[in-house]
Amino acid sequence: MTRKQKTIDPRAHSRLVTDGVAQTPARAMLRAVGYVDADFAKPSVGIASTWSNITPCNVHLDGLASAAAAAVDAAGGKSRTFNTITVSDGISMGSPGMRYSLVSREVIADSIETVVGAQGFDGVVAIGGCDKNMPGCLMALARLNRPAVFVYGGTIRPGAHRRDIVSVFEAIGGHANGTVSNAQLREVEATAIPGAGSCGGMYTANTMASAIEALGISLPNSSAQEATSANKLEDCKRAGAAVVRLVKAGIKPADILTRKAFENAITTTIALGGSTNAVLHLLAIAQAADVKLTLDDFTRIGKRVPVLADVKPSGKYLMSELIAIGGIQPLMKRLLKQGLLHGDCLTVTGKTLAQNLKNVKDYPQGQTIIRDFANPIKKDSHLVILYGNLAAEGAVAKITGKEGLRFEGTARCFNSEEQCLQAILDGTVRAGDVLVIRYEGPKGGPGMREMLSPTGAIMGKGLGDQVALITDGRFSGGSHGFVVGHVSPEAALGGPLALVRDGDPITIDAKKRTLNLGVSAAELTRRRAKWRAPVSFATKGVLAKYAREVSSASLGAVTDCAPEATKRAVKSRR
Repeated sequence: MTRKQKTIDPRAHSRLVTDGVAQTPARAMLRAVGYVDADFAKPSVGIASTWSNITPCNVHLDGLASAAAAAVDAAGGKSRTFNTITVSDGISMGSPGMRYSLVSREVIADSIETVVGAQGFDGVVAIGGCDKNMPGCLMALARLNRPAVFVYGGTIRPGAHRRDIVSVFEAIGGHANGTVSNAQLREVEATAIPGAGSCGGMYTANTMASAIEALGISLPNSSAQEATSANKLEDCKRAGAAVVRLVKAGIKPADILTRKAFENAITTTIALGGSTNAVLHLLAIAQAADVKLTLDDFTRIGKRVPVLADVKPSGKYLMSELIAIGGIQPLMKRLLKQGLLHGDCLTVTGKTLAQNLKNVKDYPQGQTIIRDFANPIKKDSHLVILYGNLAAEGAVAKITGKEGLRFEGTARCFNSEEQCLQAILDGTVRAGDVLVIRYEGPKGGPGMREMLSPTGAIMGKGLGDQVALITDGRFSGGSHGFVVGHVSPEAALGGPLALVRDGDPITIDAKKRTLNLGVSAAELTRRRAKWRAPVSFATKGVLAKYAREVSSASLGAVTDCAPEATKRAVKSRR
């Protein structure tokens, strides 16, 4: 590793816990969990695992954590493994339990920071396999700023007939529409999820894994391996060895998570047609890393970066099929050659991004998953940041162009996801409707639930190009159609979304990047005078605590800074 000459103490943190007479009790405790004399002279590395058998995304991570730990020990470190929580979006989707999903990102970040800080680890390997534990891990690594590597748990293999979890949600809409029988729905349920791994399209998990690899904080190809493959096991072994090298070289997340690195992550996310959740999570990770990043950066970068990957949910292919032709490394090399990536960014290999990509082979001829720059899916970003009288602080749309670039319709308002879903399934929703789901924002939900159940039902009912949906909540990476989320300020704070009434005209324009309500300012003032905030869903516990602390979605919906801190500019690390 090329590094300026400086004194590196590979035990800068662990020696404070274990060295000297005063720390004799600590050493006694550690002997009880397997330490011998020689171990006290080694760098201490925490293996942060998000294992549980709650969800297929994480059910295999205990084995991956063991492999990473063994590799740390073999490389001259001393590993200790600990767990943190995870929740399953796919299981809780459409239920009150989904309110805890985004909240879990904060809990995970806090818990990893807590354990690493308390135990004096000199380095960290964090292993995540589901939507919120991945950015949660990165937020913790950024805050701690100790040598670290992130390992993605890997994608699931396709189910029967190339099905995945979104196939199940869309089958519910087909069932309501009479095109899917009871027997067919049962067959989809039984065959769509064949085993361990994260949801199989370019949904939030695979999007974030790709973005994290582009950030340089995971090893090359970590994002593009099946969960149960030999390659994924080898990835964990390489990560264990890599973190020990980083500790000895003194390379920390702050050296890697620069503004340029975040621009690389945004560029890669756009080229892959990734999830809207990447906007929320990259803002949150950047905040933790003290890097200035805003919604407008997504617009600036999106004007010059095309969508090139024909992947689900709006496209044809699954992550496993992208893996089979080489994963995202050849795509990143193409982006680098086009001048769309910063090749000088440092990565956890100790090399720059350009150096990592130097010997990467291009995709095989004849493949149709990744388009050429001359023939993109969309010439600019599908992640469209909208502003207007409905979204003064911004909103995030996912518009590939297949749905059209403009939608004009009349509002049909719902004060919860459940109300909207029922109206879709019972036929109340009609072509031309702009569905408004409000009071689902970070504070209002609380927890900013994902709207996969309504969007899946819309597609299953055959209304994907005939209705739009806007919300102060957010969308699963599996959602597609004319959808706009993260509307800020949110309805629970008296944002304009709270003032919309059935029948009001709404225009969504992806070209002009606007989201507007066709109601006069005077009328909105009259409505505001009569508006009263609804009673919160949560009055105590973690949801209530989250609602008190969380920032706007336009700032990443973070809880680790005082309200006034969200208003100040954060010094950018370049």
